[in-house]
Amino acid sequence: METTVTTANNEEKTWGGGDIQPLGASYGKMMMWFFIVSDALTFSGFLGAYGFSRFKFIETWPLADEVFTHFPFMHGVPAPMYYVALMTFILIFSSVTMVLAVDAGHQLKKTKVAIYMFLTIIGGIIFVGSQAWEWKNFIKGEYGAVETKGGSLLQFVDKDGKRVALEEFAVKLPEQREALSRAKAKWFMQDAESLPTYTVAEVQAGFKAHPDLLIRTEKLTETKKKTVLSRAESETRLADAKYVVEGANLIRNEYGNKLFADFFFFITGFHGFHVISGIIINIIIFFNVLLGTYEKRRSYEMVEKVGLYWHFVDLVWVFVFTVFYLV
Repeated sequence: METTVTTANNEEKTWGGGDIQPLGASYGKMMMWFFIVSDALTFSGFLGAYGFSRFKFIETWPLADEVFTHFPFMHGVPAPMYYVALMTFILIFSSVTMVLAVDAGHQLKKTKVAIYMFLTIIGGIIFVGSQAWEWKNFIKGEYGAVETKGGSLLQFVDKDGKRVALEEFAVKLPEQREALSRAKAKWFMQDAESLPTYTVAEVQAGFKAHPDLLIRTEKLTETKKKTVLSRAESETRLADAKYVVEGANLIRNEYGNKLFADFFFFITGFHGFHVISGIIINIIIFFNVLLGTYEKRRSYEMVEKVGLYWHFVDLVWVFVFTVFYLV
């Protein structure tokens, strides 16, 4: 299939998606490659912005080893980066099963294609579920912190430098805190759910009652450790506290620089959207395989095209994992 384009000086033939195949690729695969290239540029922009922001605020940037320490069914056991590494392995393994599905398609082996497609879908679902679990822990937080009027973040440690959660020392004061309901709240007021567990006064009172506690700032030392203040310095800094921060959101987070949470939600969320889209497409292709659609066509090219997308999603995660979690 060809289309003739006539100009004032010459006559040219352009590709209409038929027999003429640039680079030996079909029209569908060429369009998938165009999409992948454009999407790769989008992710490159996001990761580039993350890199610039991180190195601009390098002294206050959170340490990934201190943020992503959770592992399912191991509450309270520090496992830095273990679960993220497991998620990455599962996604990469799903890419392997996709390769096997494409190879089985070339051999017109319907049963094997279905099996490997099913394993790919399961791997994607596990990854997305794991990412949702990681988000839950990130949003909920574990230790809590306070933010000063100047925007600095203060965390609490014991004399050995080990993090201490607010619930371990904060006291409950008889002060009345109005929990705003929808019936009583005004448009500029917060809902009751947004109130932190403790007030600044309760944290300050608890800190005063525990002389062994110290404050750790978000600023990094030359040895890549957070700066721990003396007791006197800690009391001075805590007197300037304004907010109690628990977990992370788009406004502030207990781990360090606010941009860290913004980039975490946006980049991992955007990638997660791609994975969910890939799972949906894989499910559609999987049922078409079961129905024998591609067997009748004597071609499993659709499996190959969706495989290109899935490999791209996996490759992007390798870069996200490296830049966001490891560097």
